[in-house]
Amino acid sequence: MRKEKVTLLFLAAGGMEMSWLYAWANFLITSILDRSFPFPEALTAFGLATIVTLISSGRGWRIIQIIGLQVFGLIFAASRIVYAFNSFPSSFWSKDWIVQFSNQPRGPLEWFTLILLLLWSIFFWIGGIALARRPMTYIKVCSRFDLGLGAFFLLFLVKLVPLVNEGIRLNDPASELLLFPFFIFSLLAIGLARSRSDARKDFLPGWQGTGVILSFTATVLLFGTGLVLFFLPYLTLTARAAHAILRIAGQPLVSIFLAILRFMYGRGITRPEEPSAPATGGLESLSAPAESSWWLELLEKVVVWGLGSIVVLVTVVLFCLALFYLFRWLFSRTSISRMRPGRRDLISSWVERLRTFLLFIWKKIGPIVRGYRGAAQLYAALLNWGRHSGLSHLSSETPREYGLRLKHYFPALKREIELIIEAFQLEVYGGMTLRNEQVAQARFAWRRLRSPFHWPSRLRRWCGRQDAVPEQQSRPPRTPRE
Repeated sequence: MRKEKVTLLFLAAGGMEMSWLYAWANFLITSILDRSFPFPEALTAFGLATIVTLISSGRGWRIIQIIGLQVFGLIFAASRIVYAFNSFPSSFWSKDWIVQFSNQPRGPLEWFTLILLLLWSIFFWIGGIALARRPMTYIKVCSRFDLGLGAFFLLFLVKLVPLVNEGIRLNDPASELLLFPFFIFSLLAIGLARSRSDARKDFLPGWQGTGVILSFTATVLLFGTGLVLFFLPYLTLTARAAHAILRIAGQPLVSIFLAILRFMYGRGITRPEEPSAPATGGLESLSAPAESSWWLELLEKVVVWGLGSIVVLVTVVLFCLALFYLFRWLFSRTSISRMRPGRRDLISSWVERLRTFLLFIWKKIGPIVRGYRGAAQLYAALLNWGRHSGLSHLSSETPREYGLRLKHYFPALKREIELIIEAFQLEVYGGMTLRNEQVAQARFAWRRLRSPFHWPSRLRRWCGRQDAVPEQQSRPPRTPRE
């Protein structure tokens, strides 16, 4: 299966998992605390866990390094969720909000809120780790779809119980809206997993173009629709908050607007009950045991101290063994896996593609920004210029012959072409070091060549490039002398 399809399948499976996870998290937080769960931070925790797991798996790292990286990422994600939920005024990267969070008093409700946020941070992190480690087979994708569908059914059932019994409607529109992106991402993931095979697939004769267009259109529509519906609840909440802000900010302008119109158109948490004191008189009424002899007391002490010493010794030995095997496991290296290179090296391939793309862009715009340093680079640019003008350089042509052909079709640029070719021959064939004046003249000639004023003539030559053959090839063959 192509890497693009593997990446799309991975993203669709992630959207499917994130939909039902965030639906449950937002429902519980909204129902208990009457506040929505921060969506960008939840997505950050889920995605960061997936990226960290993909980077660290199959690399031969030590287990303690992997655990340290996972713990550091989890602490960052949980801190971000707590910061966004409490809406601290200071920046996240400053220590002011940490000091404020540490010094604020907390009651039972505040501690319960903090524990709930940390638990959901762990759940999102575990979900991202499981997504990165799960094989994207058809059976696995279908089983995750069944699990997500069951989670949504249970969620709607929980919301239906208080509505039917007490007439209480829970204010949680996000979970209902997230059902639609869940189905969209599920259909896309199941379809991609179903068609995942190494066998070659061909379209029917005459339908290849139509099949490619339809499959591409269906994939783009499904993935785009899933993304729009996935971010719709958060965008809806953002729009409501922006509308409320605009109403508050624009309220002082209402009186001015009305004056203009008149001028223009006329004149409990309850404390638990303290447990009652236990009734007295039961133990005091018991009589003290009878005194035993001295040798029984000595025997009892020997047995107690002996058994206690044995238990302590066994406990210390077991603890040392457990500690030894724990450190041995933590400092052991993981195996370097060569399976599923598309998933394990997903981030590395993206980084490599980005690096290749940036190098390609810099290769194209670098000489334009820095300027060409010698005649050889200017001649290479002239060859590229001629190729884009419909006059490609032939392998049998010398620089002078190629220059004659260029001057034949572009007589207005005769002087500029001669300057570049002459500088190239002096530097390469003559082995001479050009003076600064000669290099400056060649650069000025190149700027004249790539001027937009000459684009119409180049376009006409490019449209008629089939006639651009050397003169010696266009001549009729000579007849032998009699």
